[in-house]
Amino acid sequence: MISTNWSIVGHEWAVQLLQSSLDTGRLPHALLIAGDSQVGKRTLALALASAINCGQPDRPCGRCRSCSMIAHGTHPDVRLVEAESGERSREGALKIEQIRDVQRFASLAPMESPFKVIILREFERATLPAANALLKTLEEPPPQVRLVLTSARPDSLLPTIVSRCQTIQLRPLPLAQIREALVERWLASQQQADLLARLSQGRIGWAIQRLTDGEVWEDRTRRLVEARRLPGQTAVDRLAYAEALSRKASDLQPTLAAWTSWWRDVLLVQHGCAAHVTNIDLVTEIDMAARQYSAAEVRRFLARLEQAPEQINRNVNSRLLLETLLLHLPASAGQSIHS
Repeated sequence: MISTNWSIVGHEWAVQLLQSSLDTGRLPHALLIAGDSQVGKRTLALALASAINCGQPDRPCGRCRSCSMIAHGTHPDVRLVEAESGERSREGALKIEQIRDVQRFASLAPMESPFKVIILREFERATLPAANALLKTLEEPPPQVRLVLTSARPDSLLPTIVSRCQTIQLRPLPLAQIREALVERWLASQQQADLLARLSQGRIGWAIQRLTDGEVWEDRTRRLVEARRLPGQTAVDRLAYAEALSRKASDLQPTLAAWTSWWRDVLLVQHGCAAHVTNIDLVTEIDMAARQYSAAEVRRFLARLEQAPEQINRNVNSRLLLETLLLHLPASAGQSIHS
């Protein structure tokens, strides 16, 4: 399940491919690691950086000076670059100034290791000028530099960027593999591991974050409480909620994901598929909701919900989107949102 040297949960085929490329000296100058958010892209990129610069035969050994510095984010020849998030921007952007800084860094000789490794995380956030600036580096890469891009939306990248990288597409992990890793490596209880594995949708990073960060878990609980409460609110209350949420850029996508998981579970119970419910800690509440709402209405609302993340990525006005969603919430028998 876990590669001893790379310390990666799952993605065995990707590890084997990269290890083989290193062993044969055929690692490309630029890689694009693609896959769902929190599926393990950043972890694999950092493990690759360790493997590239580790001086031991069993690279990456995880014990030498180079591996230790990379693990602690202090290696002078390895740089992790990511967008700076802000409340005013929807996601934050990777800007041209950051790429120019990367280019200056790449132009210098390595200080301690054979290669400089630059990891550009979530490159779908790069502005067009930033992407075009990186393209120049990809076309004429310095021989001592290896570039690793990660992206959850590779289809949104410039085709000229993608064509100059070798793409490694990570797939969601089997839930049993996530469950086993949480118990054995992160010491979760069997009950915790089972719930988190179901909720993760194959994203090991997501499961680990929820296990180790109590605040993130509380956020999940809050969003699900809101999902259950909002159908009983008046139109005025819903519109006020939409306005408040639209001002919290970083909260939009996680909130939509939580709502989607809730209403999908309700629909599963309505169709006699309770064994496939994701939020297994809320089965009583889900069962009550399944009897309260029309399956047809739940299905129509889910269709709207599932389109919302992509609409946000296309810069649709988030407040208007949320208002439309919340005014089309399923209603229980006899309920009016104007009451």
